[in-house]
Amino acid sequence: MPKVFVLDFGSQYTQLIARKVRELGVYSEIVPFCVSPSRIKKEKPGALILSGGPQSVYEKGAPQADPRIFKLGLPVLGICYGLQLMGRQLGGRVAASSKREYGFARLKVLDRRGLLRGLKDGGQVWMSHGDKLEAAPPGFCLTGRTANAQAAVVEFPEKHFYGVQFHPEVIHTRDGLQILSNFLFRAAGLKPDWSMKSFIERKVEDIRWTVGRGKIICGLSGGVDSLVTALIVHRAVGRNLTCVFVDNGLLREGEYQHLMERFRRKLHLRVVGVKASERFLRALRGVTSPERKRKIIGRVFIDIFEDEARKIGRVKYLAQGTIYPDVIESAPVKGPSSTIKSHHNVGGLPKGLRFKLIEPLRELFKDEVRSLGLRLGVDSVFIHQHPFPGPGLAVRLLGAVDQESLEILRKADGIVVQEVKRAGLYKKLWQAFAVLLPVRSVGVMGDRRTYQRVVVVRLVQSTDGMTANWFAASPALLGRLSTRIVNEVQGVNRVVYDVTTKPPGTIEWE
Repeated sequence: MPKVFVLDFGSQYTQLIARKVRELGVYSEIVPFCVSPSRIKKEKPGALILSGGPQSVYEKGAPQADPRIFKLGLPVLGICYGLQLMGRQLGGRVAASSKREYGFARLKVLDRRGLLRGLKDGGQVWMSHGDKLEAAPPGFCLTGRTANAQAAVVEFPEKHFYGVQFHPEVIHTRDGLQILSNFLFRAAGLKPDWSMKSFIERKVEDIRWTVGRGKIICGLSGGVDSLVTALIVHRAVGRNLTCVFVDNGLLREGEYQHLMERFRRKLHLRVVGVKASERFLRALRGVTSPERKRKIIGRVFIDIFEDEARKIGRVKYLAQGTIYPDVIESAPVKGPSSTIKSHHNVGGLPKGLRFKLIEPLRELFKDEVRSLGLRLGVDSVFIHQHPFPGPGLAVRLLGAVDQESLEILRKADGIVVQEVKRAGLYKKLWQAFAVLLPVRSVGVMGDRRTYQRVVVVRLVQSTDGMTANWFAASPALLGRLSTRIVNEVQGVNRVVYDVTTKPPGTIEWE
């Protein structure tokens, strides 16, 4: 199966490039900007895409690709910074633009035979740059321009080199998918053979080849990712899979009992239930650092899995519901992107892990996992439930984790979900939840002064969890949420609404 390497130069849209390529039916993988030509030769991608980035290519310390990648005979598409980098390394000239360009622009099409095939003149594109390709390298021709960028699109068809100054991957560029499609299928000659059906077949075969007759345990969290992982592994190894569902004391109200019933009766999985809330709360006592919480939770999960593996006997493998955003946020691809947080099943894993990991979803974004789950027969209601963090309520309870605070948070969170569903908004939102702050505020309740906890309501919209917008909830909904939480949750006298996008914030607070 051919794939595309997306070289990450630190753009906030790098993950979006990879997703759009997959939407067009071609598997894509994000790699460091400094990926070696030898690795490229070994893995044999069908094309390279150079992402955008926040720096200027001529600045000291700016990320640079190995110039030998342009001698590999592969089609290359440079986007924004990627265009400027390619232009400069191949003999062109990049300079600061006299007029920075951020936002919408109109593209004048000069040549429709290549990258711009099928595009109408004057189409909307999205710009975000302060530099420009002042002189194209030898062999390149200009095929598109805007009012402020004469070299908005450049092409060297004989070498299969292409570059765009704007961002075709964002929705604001109206014909962006057509441009990417022209590059993938016309310029690079790739075929759209990436699909969930082919993914399942390949993963089942890989797991069977890797595991043989070995035994596997799979940690179920109650979310979509771990369940889809279990179903793929079960399809590969059948009775050699044992799932472990842990009541860690950090789940939502009534979730443990409800999910155990679903796993066993509806999905016919062999599931071992472990009640370990005291064990987790003891390990988390007094811990306030979000990173420490995640790593402690990851370590305790592994300890429990090892205990259960000893009971089963001869278990060599642990299956986890790790997905691509977990990997990106926990351990970036050694590009200029930063580590955002350690996901408990990636950065939170202890050293000296006795299991070999099976992570069939490690390559997938959330929307792809959901599509896969539907294909595997999971009902739509479960598949489209809102994501719930692996560390559970511990990362929605800021500060130290204790039983009293967890009970307050559970009740507040339940009210948020109930009211969102009652308003008919659940399916329109990516996530809806409550956060409990480690601060108190003065209030008046029943003519008496109170000094109680503060709850944050968080409602966001997203497509993949990599970026998100806060939801413009109606005053009526916010009023109902505030009234119910203050009246029904003992210990809370103030409710606030989070209006932060991702970036700069993350969806979860920790």
